[in-house]
Amino acid sequence: MNRRVVAVTAVAFTAAAVVAGLTIPASAGVPAPTATAPAVAPDAFTAMQRDFRLDAAGVAVRLDREATASRTQLALRKTLGARFGGAWLSADASTLTVAVTDQEQASRVRAAGAIPRLVARSEAQLDEAVARLDANAAAAPRAVPGWYVDVVTNSVVVLARSGGTAAATAFAKASGLDPAAVRVELSTEDPRPLIDVIGGNAYFIGAGTRCSVGFSVNGGFVTAGHCGTTGSTTSQPSGTFRGSSFPGNDYAWVQVAAGNTPRGLVNGYPGTVTVSGSQDAAIGASVCRSGSTTGWHCGTIQQRNASVTYPQGTVTGLVRTNVCAEPGDSGGSWLSGNQAQGVTSGGSGNCTSGGTTYFQPVNEILQTYGLVLVTGGGTPPTTPPPGGSCTGREFTVNGSITSGAQQIQPNGSYYQSVVSGTHSACLDGPTGTDLDLYLQKWTGASWATVATSDSPNPDEQISYAGTAGYYRYVVHAYSGSGAYVLGYSNP
Repeated sequence: MNRRVVAVTAVAFTAAAVVAGLTIPASAGVPAPTATAPAVAPDAFTAMQRDFRLDAAGVAVRLDREATASRTQLALRKTLGARFGGAWLSADASTLTVAVTDQEQASRVRAAGAIPRLVARSEAQLDEAVARLDANAAAAPRAVPGWYVDVVTNSVVVLARSGGTAAATAFAKASGLDPAAVRVELSTEDPRPLIDVIGGNAYFIGAGTRCSVGFSVNGGFVTAGHCGTTGSTTSQPSGTFRGSSFPGNDYAWVQVAAGNTPRGLVNGYPGTVTVSGSQDAAIGASVCRSGSTTGWHCGTIQQRNASVTYPQGTVTGLVRTNVCAEPGDSGGSWLSGNQAQGVTSGGSGNCTSGGTTYFQPVNEILQTYGLVLVTGGGTPPTTPPPGGSCTGREFTVNGSITSGAQQIQPNGSYYQSVVSGTHSACLDGPTGTDLDLYLQKWTGASWATVATSDSPNPDEQISYAGTAGYYRYVVHAYSGSGAYVLGYSNP
């Protein structure tokens, strides 16, 4: 899972730097696909108008800005590396701020169209701080409902119920955190898994517990882990939980029985929303949730890498939002535009007075279980694979991928190496795309990533010295679509 974190309010760069923000002028046009943001389903679009109090043109402009910002922050995260301190959109999505730990990188941020901010700690350092809290979760006092990274204030926030400030401070100290990197905030949150909720379509577990489908994947669907344990059976659609993790995580996947057809759609109450990929949206971007109890509701992504303590235990690596939810919405779908974001985990409040809701990122679920998201955005590109920089390898496979998707190679399966030695691979993708490559090894219980090549380019290289075992490659399209060639050799 991707974890991000930082500390105290940081010093901004000069006023001149602020002028060069990521600003996209408003348009008077009607909602339509653009070069940066594809069309959104009518019901989701209407919900955004209601929840953001925007007219149709305003929603279209916001979606366009968010699509640009998401690509920009992804590229800067890759190029800045250890100097990246997080990124976030302004309330109206007109500007993107990118934090850096090295003032010399300010020009690179400005050149990308964003506002630079100098911070004391990198995203990686803040992630490490949250990891320490996560490792000590069993010792979290009842007065602490959760914690998260707040990149805007460059700090790790530990939530505390009334009267629990001292206990929260002591918990952070006992976990080994630098006090300067921690903020304790009073909170009325009382998070609980929203088990009795339908996010997309309803399904039932065992004797009748009801949850909701998150997103379709090849062979089944993903949902919340608290909905069922591995081996549990489902009905409407009929299937079996093939993997489930809760607490710690809150994700699961269900393999459906023959006769059930997974589709790249989400119930829009009414109508359907087409899912076109799973590219992560930036902090501050709009996000909409589908649930049968409360229908469509929209808000913004507040923080990533949030940890929440439910009565059953702590769940880490969630995304925190200001979207409301109620029992019956659990396990349901979260979308930013037409890009899948995650499945409902739990939260506080309701859709009358408002609330805070957390979702489990969908890309982590796909990677953990080696699943491929089913999309409905049209036929994958059929252009010929790119030319031969990946020739001369022992094996070659061709593929075609859409933005935000993942594919398992070779051919959705794995290969076996019976001796130790070097595993090497090259990935050749179309110009203008950003494809990443991961090598995974079977541990006996799950697939673990042992080598990564994730530059902001279409071409990647991996060389890994490994022992005998079962291996596979994961191709991930962070942005862009098209045909690719993967060449690989194994001992």
